[in-house]
Amino acid sequence: MSNSSSISHFLLLALADRRQLQLLHFCLLLGISLAALLGNGLIISAIACGHHLHKPIFFFLLNLALSDLGSICTTVPKAMHNSLWDTRDISYSGCAAQLFFFMFFISAEFFLLTVMCYDRYVSIYKPLHYGTLLGSRACAHMAAAAWASAFVYSLLHTANTFSLPLCHGNALGQFFCEIPQILKLSCAKSQLRELGLLAFNVSLVFVCFVFIVFSYVQIFRAVLRIPSEQGRHKAFSTCLPHLAVLSLFVSTGIFYYLKPPSISSPSLDLALSVLYSVVPPALNPLIYSLRNQDLKTAVWRLMTAWFREH
Repeated sequence: MSNSSSISHFLLLALADRRQLQLLHFCLLLGISLAALLGNGLIISAIACGHHLHKPIFFFLLNLALSDLGSICTTVPKAMHNSLWDTRDISYSGCAAQLFFFMFFISAEFFLLTVMCYDRYVSIYKPLHYGTLLGSRACAHMAAAAWASAFVYSLLHTANTFSLPLCHGNALGQFFCEIPQILKLSCAKSQLRELGLLAFNVSLVFVCFVFIVFSYVQIFRAVLRIPSEQGRHKAFSTCLPHLAVLSLFVSTGIFYYLKPPSISSPSLDLALSVLYSVVPPALNPLIYSLRNQDLKTAVWRLMTAWFREH
């Protein structure tokens, strides 16, 4: 029986067996990653350069775009390399790094979405106190808390996962390194520590989820009390992008991890893993840009200025 000290590399799941399909997957991943890089890069540049966008919601959106860029740059380049060169290898240290950074950016995105929910709650439920409750220092502290929590979360999981002895080979059933696949390689008794850590973090995620639900209940109550239909529509439209991004992020992840075993298959699992790990970073900029006129204007000005200079 092998253990983790004797494993120098892991074998990732191949996206396809046929060469033509491998090249097709490479092109698809390249297109999605370029769309994510362009969309999130434009949002970051527009918010950083546009002084009229230096508001709490755009500050958090900038952080969200950074987390999207980080998550897609963690998993997609290696998958593209493996598809192009028809290989499955990833080094032991590379797998640990990929697991850490993927969990770091994904958990940071969830915590940032929770903080952004509080921003929407204050802007609609307590608009007169918006400047006081969400000043520049408070926003910086909340963003720092989200990133710090994500760092601790991912560090604990990565350190604990790779401290387990691996007794069942080195082949992972996923195109990137993730905890459930590595746990399948470990000795059964050694999984108790990781399961305990998972239970703690599920509780943490549940607390965030309850906070999000409570916030939106209060938001909807406040919106329904607005006398004019136009006012209600305007107030709700400010929450719609956040609600859409949050729903996409949560629903894809929940369906991937909690789907019934009866409908599980290698092809479906692979499609769902791409859906929850690769697609949201590419769609999030589009969702926010379509519903926010200020952001669309800033992005258009940025692109126009770039084309004029070149």
